[in-house]
Amino acid sequence: AAALPVVINTWAFRTAAETAWRVLESGGSELDAVERGCGQCEIDQCDGSVGYGGSPDESGETTLDAMIMDGNTMEVGAVADLRRVKNAIGVARKVIEYTKHTLLVGESASLFAVRMGFPYEDLTTQKSLSLYSEWLNQSCQPNYWKNVVPDSSTSCGPYKRREEVTYKEQASSQRSFHNHDTIGMVVIGVSGTVASGTSTNGAIHKLPGRVGDSPIAGAGSYADSTAGGAAATGDGDIMMRFLPSYQAVEYMRMGTDPTVACQKVISRIQKYAPKFFGAIICANTTGSYGAACNKIPGFTQFHFMVSSPLLSRPTEQVVDCI
Repeated sequence: AAALPVVINTWAFRTAAETAWRVLESGGSELDAVERGCGQCEIDQCDGSVGYGGSPDESGETTLDAMIMDGNTMEVGAVADLRRVKNAIGVARKVIEYTKHTLLVGESASLFAVRMGFPYEDLTTQKSLSLYSEWLNQSCQPNYWKNVVPDSSTSCGPYKRREEVTYKEQASSQRSFHNHDTIGMVVIGVSGTVASGTSTNGAIHKLPGRVGDSPIAGAGSYADSTAGGAAATGDGDIMMRFLPSYQAVEYMRMGTDPTVACQKVISRIQKYAPKFFGAIICANTTGSYGAACNKIPGFTQFHFMVSSPLLSRPTEQVVDCI
């Protein structure tokens, strides 16, 4: 069964789903629903992986990535490595509305945000300081360095490059699946108009300046009102290499069922990184939807939220990983 409108988002982030659905019910646009829904997770600090006060990088700072996409015009607004501004997806929306650009990064993205009226605010909290301190006390484990001295698997830096580079099989994802990583959302209106978006504070203990899949169009999410929308979550360093959201939408364009489209995307990544942590949600312009995830130890099911006229309220749904 399928019906419009539909709101689908990664993980059991219920208040985000409820907020987006209320926006649609009150006459707001699909882009409004995505912005407000993902913005709710920024306020709620969903699982510590979205918004301020979570996922400190190697220097202890929390930075934010976000994007929003209009499936009618194919316009994208995105920010990455955003500092000292809490409403990342709000800033991403302003990139669409007030610039001819797609992606702004780092300190310059923060300056743009201030010009757009967003206040500078401290993204550090006692929780993020505590996470950072614990990490330092655990010899900076885990981290994202390789081929360096001293040995990054046992000690903190500063690191220098090792002269001989060794190539290893893709390791399993270091990120805990409890640290859910991203909210990704797809909204399809009654007329079939598609919008999508993401917001995250990225991989915990990342190298400063690291940008994952979330703010990259076609990787973190993708929206096309002639086909559908998709959003991904998980190990962005691996997933972004495959443009999974774009690929899923293209499968749906060819008539593939959303669930099968999601599964095909996961299977494609599995060939190169069988132990990656990740999942994807898909919805087409009829309101049909699906999801898929990669089965690894400790992560055998993926929870996501769906709002539709066929449901009495935003509902948590579960899919078995493949």
